[in-house]
This record gives sequence, C-alpha cells and structure tokens, in this order.
Amino acid sequence: MQREIRRPSPEQVRHDVTTALEEDIGSGDVTARLIDSARQLQTRVICREQAILCGRPWFDETFAQLDERIVIDWSLADGDEMSPGQIVCSLVGPARPILTGERTALNFLQALSACASKSRAYCQAVAGTKATILDTRKTIPGLRRAQKYAVRCGGASNHRVGLFDAFLIKENHIAAAGSISEAVHKAANLRPDLMLEVEVETLEQLDEAVASGARRALLDNFSLEKLREAVQRHGGRIELEASGGVNLESVRDIAQTGVDFISTGELTKHVRAVDFSMRFR
Repeated sequence: MQREIRRPSPEQVRHDVTTALEEDIGSGDVTARLIDSARQLQTRVICREQAILCGRPWFDETFAQLDERIVIDWSLADGDEMSPGQIVCSLVGPARPILTGERTALNFLQALSACASKSRAYCQAVAGTKATILDTRKTIPGLRRAQKYAVRCGGASNHRVGLFDAFLIKENHIAAAGSISEAVHKAANLRPDLMLEVEVETLEQLDEAVASGARRALLDNFSLEKLREAVQRHGGRIELEASGGVNLESVRDIAQTGVDFISTGELTKHVRAVDFSMRFR
C-alpha cells in the first residue's frame, strides 16, 4: 500500500480550505474592517524551529479564496528542511484579506509540517534497516488526505486511506466470520484486486494467516522476541507489519527484527504544531 509522493487534488484542498474559512470567518471578519480597504501589506512567514515544511497547497488556497490579488513567493518546497529563523515565504497584497487568512493558513502549515517532521524523524530512526514506516487511520477528522500527504513529504509511506481501498481483517471481523481462513476466503472472493491484510495476536494466528493466503500480517503488540520468531518462520512468504507500542525510542529495535513494515498513529495524532510566525512590514 505504499504510494508515490503526489500533490493532493485541487478539489480536496479547496474543500479543506473552504471548510476552515467558513469555520473561522462566519458572518465576517469584524476586526479586519478596522483596516482601510485600500491598505496594502508586505509580510513574511518565518519558521522558529528545525522542521520539515508541508502545507503549501492549503496555504496558497487560503489566500486565493480570499483575494486573488495576494502574491505569495515561496523560498522552500514541501518536504524541504527548515532551520530556526528561516523565511519560508513572503506575501504582498491587500491588508484585509491577508489579516483574515493569517490564522487559517498558518494552522494548515503548522499541523501538516508537524506530521511531516514526525515522519522524517521515524524514517531517520530506522535508516539502514529494511523496514518501511507507515501511517494509520488515526487522523484528524476531515484532514486525513492532507495528513497522509504530509506523511509522504516526511519520507514515510501510507497505509490504507480508509475502509474502502484495502482489507484489514481484525479480531472482531475474524470472530464474526468464524475464522481467519474463512474471513480471508470471503475477502479474496469479494475484491481480489485489493490488498488483503490480517491482524494477528499470536504466532499460531500468523501461521493460519499464511496458510490462508493473506498477503500481509499485522503483528499486533508482539514482543521483540516474537517479532524475530515471526520473521524466522514466515519472512519472505508474507509481508510482516509490526504495530502497537511503537515510538521513537522503540522503533529501531523493532525494525532490526527484520519486519517489512512498522505502522504507528504517532505520525498523525501525536504531533506538536511547528512554530511559525507571520511578520508584517
């Protein structure tokens, strides 16, 4: 389920920004009305810490929706590394719409740069191993595609986007279907074109998943010892994904067991906004 790094669709970005602006502006920005409508502003966005940039399409779209006369000049691209005090971009245009869009635009930049930065840190932590870092569906509601784009900008890869583009057969699915084998058989017949993964909690369940023909097994909260045994038993026969208890302190040890993938919700839900400021001149 790895996907190439690609820009989000203009339609998706437009939808995200429209929703955010409606939430913030409501019936109108009353404070911006204090500024002369003819007033022009020059401003620049500065990053205050070491981080990975992400969010340009949403930043640009914010001001495009407010006033097409606003000109934005970027000095960095999404995926580039930023240093403390670095100027990321500059804006020139009418003062009122720039002031109105400031917070929404920075919100996107701060949140998505945070995801990209966390993803880069995880990728660096497993450098030199065969493991690929994956995100999960633990995302901010309404911003999943944006956050998954940010994960790619940081160098990690995407797991399934949602419930529609891959099978992930979990404990309750197995219980309802009757067995791992039965669930896998039904899934393979229903949509043979989709990725088929089974979550397992024991080595015996892993054996059954392999025998049933699943393409990937999610090893849920396996100890390092059990991860190594899983790789010894079935490495090369089925893709092995470790999940549960993953953090920056543990991820390299997990990667060194030989698993193919490591998935963690930390890339999208345990992030701290990157510190940006917009300075007017």
